[in-house]
Amino acid sequence: MKKYLYWLLPFGWMGIIFYSSATPYEQQDIKPLMGSLIDFSLLEPFVGWISFNYNHSLVNVDVLGINGFIEFFIRKGAHVTVFFLLVCFLYIAFRKSTDFRIEIRLIFSFLLTVIYAVLDELHQGMTPNRTPYAGDVMLDSVGGLLAVFCIIMINGFGKRRNSAHK
Repeated sequence: MKKYLYWLLPFGWMGIIFYSSATPYEQQDIKPLMGSLIDFSLLEPFVGWISFNYNHSLVNVDVLGINGFIEFFIRKGAHVTVFFLLVCFLYIAFRKSTDFRIEIRLIFSFLLTVIYAVLDELHQGMTPNRTPYAGDVMLDSVGGLLAVFCIIMINGFGKRRNSAHK
């Protein structure tokens, strides 16, 4: 029974993601806090030339302001980080509660993360002033893949280290 307690970590994390997706953007806007802490206008000459489209919207300093521009990257970085952690938590739960080989644990952890990312975007679409976007699922998947690669590297490093001490 104790080994199944490890599932509290990924399910708890999914709950935090669910709560975040159910929160309207206005309640998550960090631009006022950013503006009160740091004057980011010093960065404008360095990033002012960057301009691209994301989800049919122009992303640049002229359109978003420097705080909005930086917030965009913070929010997209959060997608990568949050789903990186979800893969890690799922992997730990599988590792502690099953006899699956590492490859199966990694595949299940990644696939469940991608499925949850899709469901999260659909859920986000039901939240006022939030829109679902397949590009965010791609960012979530990148975070998941990064976690898979990190786990493979850590596992490989651990095996090499253990064999060197024998």
